[in-house]
This record gives sequence, structure tokens and C-alpha cells, in this order.
Amino acid sequence: MQRPLVIISGRSGSGKSTALHLLEDEGFYCIDNLPLGLLKNLLQEIERPHFNHYRGVAVCVDSRNAWTNMGDLAPLLKSIPERTGGSILYLDALDPILITRYSETRRKHPLTDKTTTLSDAIGKERQLLEPILGAASIVIDTSDMTIYELRDAIRQRLLGAKKGDLSILFQSFGFKKGIPSDADLVFDVRMLPNPHWIKELRILNGTDASVIEFLQQQEQTHALFGDIKRFIETWLPSYSESNRSYVTIAIGCTGGQHRSVFMAQQLYEYFKESRGNLHVRHRELISRDE
Repeated sequence: MQRPLVIISGRSGSGKSTALHLLEDEGFYCIDNLPLGLLKNLLQEIERPHFNHYRGVAVCVDSRNAWTNMGDLAPLLKSIPERTGGSILYLDALDPILITRYSETRRKHPLTDKTTTLSDAIGKERQLLEPILGAASIVIDTSDMTIYELRDAIRQRLLGAKKGDLSILFQSFGFKKGIPSDADLVFDVRMLPNPHWIKELRILNGTDASVIEFLQQQEQTHALFGDIKRFIETWLPSYSESNRSYVTIAIGCTGGQHRSVFMAQQLYEYFKESRGNLHVRHRELISRDE
């Protein structure tokens, strides 16, 4: 019986506990902070009959394993039998967000001490976990996510995809707030005419009919859509062949309200005709509603 193995990692405060609790709710046998050296023993143990009723196994590995060589994880995963369908879920967030989350909870960061500040610990943690980030099959930036959005994202990206089925997220964003850190492909659509400068359209967004009509009347819009569409169609097969399970395609404009929302939505509508497991998210519209 195949029991998929999920390694959960990422910086402290990024949502690893939320991910682990979700997988436990979904029927996984979950272990927090397992030393890497015990991973092979765990894989042997879960072959025993009393594990048959579990959907899979999820293990959290993070900076509390700082004394362990994190670089050992990638070759260790390669040695895991194919039947486990091993994957690594890496969660992260922007440094200011992590600092704020720790300030709000008043918890101690695992790498802080008398001489290491919270800011320094967060930076050091990034360096420690780089080998895991480099081996990750799914990376999620939780900076702008609520707990409920993170749980939904994990369901879609980790549990919603079958083996070999590439999950694709089209995400609009505003350059004013930074490029999403988990983006695999980034397209800039700021050269398109901006509805923001039209009074009647300024308060609307790229999902509203008036904005859609305005942008569809522009020749540049059709040309740019065609170029982005062809690029994605050309290179998506290469992502699938490299054993990636998830790709984030980020579309950006200045404020993330009109042009990027329109383009991300149009691409989503186009590709859903021929592909399954597609998702769309408008980062700044979500932020605006909160």
C-alpha cells in the first residue's frame, strides 16, 4: 500500500504547524521536529500493518534540527522507495511579516539567545534551511495569507494533484508591494494602458466588466496575452518533466488592481479549457478586502 511521505519545512512563523495540523486532519500520521537520521527508520516502521489506516506520513523538519546537516536531506529523499511519492513542502514569509508574527505571539525564536536578536535569527534561519528550499517541490509564500487561505492552498497544491499532475497557480500582484517570493515565472504587464487613470474605472478592478471591456479594446493587450500564452504553452511541459508538482505564474502591474488581475484571470480562463488542477489568486484584491 502506497503511503506518501511529505516533508514540511520552512522558517519559524511561516505556518508549518498549520500545515501539519491540516495533514493530520486529512488522515496523515504526523511527526513534528523529527531528526533526519531517524527518517529511514520511520519509513521502515510505517510498512507495518497497524499503519494501514493512515493516508500518508507528514514530517516537520526545521531549524530546531540546526545541529544536523540539512544538505543531507536531498540525497536522503532520493534513497526513499518510489512508492512513497516523497515531496517537500517549504513555507516562508517576508522578514518583516515573520518579525510581526513573533512580536504578536511573544514566542521565543528557536535560534535566538543572549547575543542573537530576532532579526538576526530569522536571517540565520534562512541560511540554515537553504538546502531544503533548493530541494523543495512546493514553495508557498504565506506573507499575505490567513490561516484559512494557507489550509486551502495546501489542499489544492499538495493534496489536489495526482502524481505527475502539474498544479498551476495564476497570481496577480502589485509591484508596489513586491514580487511574490514563491513565483516561478513573473510577467510584467505595466506597459498596458492603465485603467487607474480613467475616473470611472479607478475604483473598479480587473474582474469588472467595464475594466475588461477597456483592456480588450487595446491592441497591446491581445499581443501581450498571445506572447505570454505561447511562452507558458512552450515551457510548461519542461516543468512537468523535471518532476515539479506545482508552478506559480505571477502577473504584475503597478498596484495589482486592474491590468494584472485582468491578465491573470484571462490566462486562467484560457488554460482551464485544456488543463485540470488550475487555480487563480489576486493578492492585492484579497488584501484590500481584509
